Amino acid sequence: MASMRDIKRRRMSIQSTQQITKAMKLVSTVKLQKARARAENTQAYFDGMYKTVTSMLSKTKHIEHPYLMKGDSDKIGIVVVTSNRGLAGGYNSNIIKLVTGQDFDKAKVKIYAVGSKGVDSLVRKGYEITADYSEMIEEPVYGDAKEIAKRLLTDFTTGEIGEIYLAYTFFKNTVSHVPTLMKLLPINPEEMNVKEEVEEDDDKLTLMNFEPNEEEALNLLVPKYMSSILYGAFVEAVASENGARMQAMDSATSNAEEMISDLGLKYNRARQSSITQELTEIIAGAEAIG
Repeated sequence: MASMRDIKRRRMSIQSTQQITKAMKLVSTVKLQKARARAENTQAYFDGMYKTVTSMLSKTKHIEHPYLMKGDSDKIGIVVVTSNRGLAGGYNSNIIKLVTGQDFDKAKVKIYAVGSKGVDSLVRKGYEITADYSEMIEEPVYGDAKEIAKRLLTDFTTGEIGEIYLAYTFFKNTVSHVPTLMKLLPINPEEMNVKEEVEEDDDKLTLMNFEPNEEEALNLLVPKYMSSILYGAFVEAVASENGARMQAMDSATSNAEEMISDLGLKYNRARQSSITQELTEIIAGAEAIG
């Protein structure tokens, strides 16, 4: 059995850790409230842009445009959104598992990382980090998403990559965060999930007309589509990160409470055993003198 001194030191150490986890839980809770409100406000535009583009292209026939066709390159670009800090449960590891679990040839994957945890994990697994935008996940703004979208479109049109994917965590609610892999380019409406009510009307059968022409319209629309999707993903990811960290710290605080309680019982048992031993020694000594 451990000595009372060891048990006491262990209990004090856990109590100090518990104070830290409590503080981190409170901080994450405050950040989550702000991030959740931002995600909910962005969600309508995020979904609206996605549905508009896919709906428009689904009514378009026989358009040859670089954004609609797979490039000559066999390289795959993946924007991986993680965090810069740990202690968030399985938030970061779930995204890494999502990326590494795909049927992609590692040698042909180019990572555009947003979040240092993703960079560290993917480098250890042998992936190529083409660009590191880790600082952008701290306080994401639309301009950051626009900058990354510009780089992705440049690499796509110049043949550096032939496909573009986005791996991020979708914020469903405070306790549910879903790792999601979305294909961004080339755009193929048949591969996208467009949530529309099924209605029989002539409007859905009417082909889309472009003014002045298809190429100019897509050159304007697709960069905005890319920027909007990326920004929406960043906002969702920040909310998911804080939700995951709040849950992790709450669980850690509860575990610490259980350990402190258990150590309290062990300390009392050790103390009782020590008192009993001392009484036994005193009685034995008194009997020997008598």
